[in-house]
Amino acid sequence: MLTLIKNGEVYAPHYLGRKDLLIADDKIAFIDDRIAIPDNFAPIQIIDAANHLVVPGFIDSHVHIIGGGGEGGFKTRTPELMLTDITTAGITTLVGLLGTDGTTRKMESLLAKARALEEEGVTCFIHTGSYQVPVKTLTEKIEDDIILIDKIIGVGEIAISDHRSSEPTFEELAKVAVAARNGGILSGKAGILEVHVGDGDEKLSLLHEIADKTNIPIRQLHPTHINRNEELFKAGMDYAKRGGYVDFTTSTIPQFLEEGEVKSSKALRRMLEEGIPVGHITFSSDGQASLPFFDSDGAYVGLQVGKVSSLYHEVRDAVLEEGIPLETALEVITTNPAQALKLPSKGSIQTGKDADLVLLEKETLDIHSVIAKGKLMVENKVLLVKGTFE
Repeated sequence: MLTLIKNGEVYAPHYLGRKDLLIADDKIAFIDDRIAIPDNFAPIQIIDAANHLVVPGFIDSHVHIIGGGGEGGFKTRTPELMLTDITTAGITTLVGLLGTDGTTRKMESLLAKARALEEEGVTCFIHTGSYQVPVKTLTEKIEDDIILIDKIIGVGEIAISDHRSSEPTFEELAKVAVAARNGGILSGKAGILEVHVGDGDEKLSLLHEIADKTNIPIRQLHPTHINRNEELFKAGMDYAKRGGYVDFTTSTIPQFLEEGEVKSSKALRRMLEEGIPVGHITFSSDGQASLPFFDSDGAYVGLQVGKVSSLYHEVRDAVLEEGIPLETALEVITTNPAQALKLPSKGSIQTGKDADLVLLEKETLDIHSVIAKGKLMVENKVLLVKGTFE
């Protein structure tokens, strides 16, 4: 199958200008100022991208693809993610994980859902484990999960500074990080440790201790929810300044923002103003997670559900409301997570890389069309491919 995208302004995510892109099967085969079609050529699909921007498909590195939640009882378990939720949000690659519930949500189900989403047309990886330490794995060993199971690329999300965590000690968390790193080294994967950071006073102290007292590279750790309150955000600035990654969660509700959560688009602007390189920053949606709120005594009050659509909404807001250049804002959902997750075929528009592309309307920056692994999934905001049970 050949597809030719013509006349689009390409952000790779850095601006390349007006280019034509030829897609062969699921790869970007050729990029040039103008690609002509010979007479009597093989069948080819033509997409006219005039007045549109062509950008890399988005990477969401933190999604509860089989649902999460349950903090308010069994009825508050959130539902599974559907294919069209992903594609209409411009997401072409995602990482699934477990959260608070490592009992009724199992690794076997997580892996099966990842394979199902792959069959339906997007790229999906997963992490092993959940909030708890010791880590519940598929093979009874973190290294074996990462080395032997193709879809598993890291560990997490392990919770720290949170009343729902298992309060891991420095030694326990360091051993998890070492196991993740060794599994990654031996398999050529990221072996990243995804760390859920809660509202606790400890903030990122455990991660600083790992960086100070062990030989584990600081970028082996990927702390998320760094924008959940002003104090943690400031601690995240210090952590990023010493070279670590910080990840902002784009799903939110008005109550969280009123209570001090830093909106992701504003968080990005503030980090850049502090001189923190954009390469240290990622966005993720926490899609399908519960967004629970508790009273001052820690009692459950209610919840809403995270949306993967928030991922690009915050990038768009960063451009339109915070004045950040598009090519800079795009990095936090393209090249940066691709680097952190060690996905060399993802995150940028280059010859030989996966044909994961999003067409944006030039004036509004709205999502117009989405191509995942070379297949047109959304065209002119119309769904062309739906999930099996949609």
